[in-house]
Amino acid sequence: MDQRVKPAPHEIRRARTENPKTRERDLAAQLGISEAELVAAHCGDGVVRIEPRVNDLLTGLEAVGEVMALTRNESAVHEKIGVYDKVVTGNHNAMVLGENIDLRIFPKVWAHGFAVEKRDGDEIRRSLQFFDAAGEAVHKVHLRPASSLYAYQKLVASLESSNQEPTVAISGPISDDQGEAGATIANPDDLRDRWSRLTDVHQFFGMLKTLKLSRRQAVRMVGTDYAWPLDNDAVRAMFHHAAEGEMPIMCFVGNRGCIQIHSGPIKSIKPMGPWINVLDETFHLHMRADHIQEVWAVRKPTKDGHVTSLEVYRADGEMIIQFFGKRHEGESERDDWRFLAENLPRIPSPTAA
Repeated sequence: MDQRVKPAPHEIRRARTENPKTRERDLAAQLGISEAELVAAHCGDGVVRIEPRVNDLLTGLEAVGEVMALTRNESAVHEKIGVYDKVVTGNHNAMVLGENIDLRIFPKVWAHGFAVEKRDGDEIRRSLQFFDAAGEAVHKVHLRPASSLYAYQKLVASLESSNQEPTVAISGPISDDQGEAGATIANPDDLRDRWSRLTDVHQFFGMLKTLKLSRRQAVRMVGTDYAWPLDNDAVRAMFHHAAEGEMPIMCFVGNRGCIQIHSGPIKSIKPMGPWINVLDETFHLHMRADHIQEVWAVRKPTKDGHVTSLEVYRADGEMIIQFFGKRHEGESERDDWRFLAENLPRIPSPTAA
């Protein structure tokens, strides 16, 4: 374990000044701190600490108008331009169900919040940034030229914390209850029986929790009639087929605190180094192709017929990204999406773990 003494706030600010072009996440990693600690060090210098009161935030954001919503994990960044509307508040789960910004939020994970102003030449870039207890980013909101600055400033003032210290208390990395450590004790026949009786994709997580399985353990164990492994290049192939066919897809990127969803066609696919990028007018996606360890096509029964997803995993078993054909509750799966998912290049199944 790294026993380095963490830099003081003034040392963090100096490092930021000396490395103006380095991304915050990368600079924090270089300094051996979390991104939340990097941002907190600038409290009073373009940064205001705000309370991560998710329900107040979401209802206040409606008045701000057009913004860019960003949710990421270690291997993918999902950016959507739109407005926060059709907000559903809740202490355990909150949602934004707008046409462009579509979020599933778990408020208890949101531990730290900041309003950030960064000068970029003559321009001031403003954002709201939220982090979990380990200092990992869960969600960010970036203002756009069309945003209401008045509504934004009013929202920041309403959420401003009485604590403006340039440090944050950070817990260690948060592990999921359903991590892959330890032996799998679930019975494959029990898994297949429960899987076969699903009537809604939202029941899947509850099934995993009952069986104490991670998602990847379940897809490895259930059998190839429900889940089959694909070549790692299947995601790139799917992007190009979907773009060429103007096929509307759903793209989910998430972390412990937030899942962000794109629904619609994709057009502009641009590889750059290890990244696969989608660079469309209101949707940007950046995914590390070199982080892909396994890709699975997964079939789940619903009352509207089975639906097929593509699920992409890192070496540690965490899911990077998930895709479906675009559909609404009560609709059957698109034939073109099902045909595409079932005809992507397959590989032999790995051993269940």
